[in-house]
Amino acid sequence: MQRFYEFIRRHPTGVDSFWAVVLFGFSMLAMIGVPVGINDSLTMALIVLLLSLTVALRRRMPEKMLGLAVALGVAQLALDVEVNPADFALLVTIYTVAAHDGPRLISRLALAAGLAAAPLAAIRWPVPESNSAAGHVFFAIIMTVPFVLAWVLGDSIRTRRAYFAQLEERATRLEREREAQAKVAVAAERARIARELHDVVAHNVSVMVVQADGAAYVLDAAPDQAKQALETISTTGRQALAEMRRLLGVLRTGDARESGEYVPQPDVQQIEDLVEQVRSAGLTVDFKIEGTPRPLPSGVELTAYRIVQEALTNARKHGGPEVGASVRLVYFDDGLGLLVEDDGRGAAHELYEDGGADGQGHGMIGMRERVGMVGGTLDAGPRPGGGFRISALLPLKPAH
Repeated sequence: MQRFYEFIRRHPTGVDSFWAVVLFGFSMLAMIGVPVGINDSLTMALIVLLLSLTVALRRRMPEKMLGLAVALGVAQLALDVEVNPADFALLVTIYTVAAHDGPRLISRLALAAGLAAAPLAAIRWPVPESNSAAGHVFFAIIMTVPFVLAWVLGDSIRTRRAYFAQLEERATRLEREREAQAKVAVAAERARIARELHDVVAHNVSVMVVQADGAAYVLDAAPDQAKQALETISTTGRQALAEMRRLLGVLRTGDARESGEYVPQPDVQQIEDLVEQVRSAGLTVDFKIEGTPRPLPSGVELTAYRIVQEALTNARKHGGPEVGASVRLVYFDDGLGLLVEDDGRGAAHELYEDGGADGQGHGMIGMRERVGMVGGTLDAGPRPGGGFRISALLPLKPAH
């Protein structure tokens, strides 16, 4: 049965043609007992055939079939071809035009044709049993009702079809928007993980490399310094592993709150420990805090820590052997200011301008992204007296 219904839906013109043949057969049977001449019979047969044709093609060409049905009705009036079963085609055509997604004007013309058909037929072929004018009017009204109902039914189906189409379009649009939002969220999460990995790996590995080089250099001459350097490497490596575990924990659980067993996110208070670690790696750092320290939003604190971390790492990597650096934290009423400077050789232009055309400079990209996420501003570039400078202003209110 389901296959039969699917076949009917796939072949609407075939189904309509079947009913057109049935209508033609009934109409021809009704003509058998009508006493008319041969010419009138041919005229009636032609009109019946064309009316049946409007039923067969009603869904393929609804507007044209409506025009043909109206023209045949006018021909019936003019040629005195009385009402017969084939006139049911006008009723079907009016319904089809009302249900079709065509111009509203055509639908209203179909309603007008239906309203005019019964009164005109009652005037042209009055009912003998109804001699009074009131009877003729009543009969015309009764015959008009089916045409009105056909138009109302078709129009309601058209409205319902349009409503469901609108719902489908809205669902499709929402699905596309949901997919776009998911892609944006995935891209943002990938960028966040990339920033965290870069900050953890670049800084800690840089410290480990410097300490390893120093230990190899003084291994024979100063074993105690070599031992201290190896201890620093061990401590730095453990710290890097702890932060890596935290990141992996977030990736596995999908929720940073569930990764509380790992090392917490660094904050502004840990910047001093970071400076001490860098000093132990051989970089001279002058660290000062201005203003009154106070708790800040977690996003601002993490951003401040990562900026200082990346700036000191870059100073050690690009500043040269005798480089020195300074770190300033300034607490304002509405934000936190950062200023990290070094007196080394500075960095190449490609490493701090737009992330670099050579694919390097990921640390600067990460800093700009972090600052942008909290609604702050970042300025990075060479110092007038030599070296490199990074300044940032982080507001306390989050970016909208």
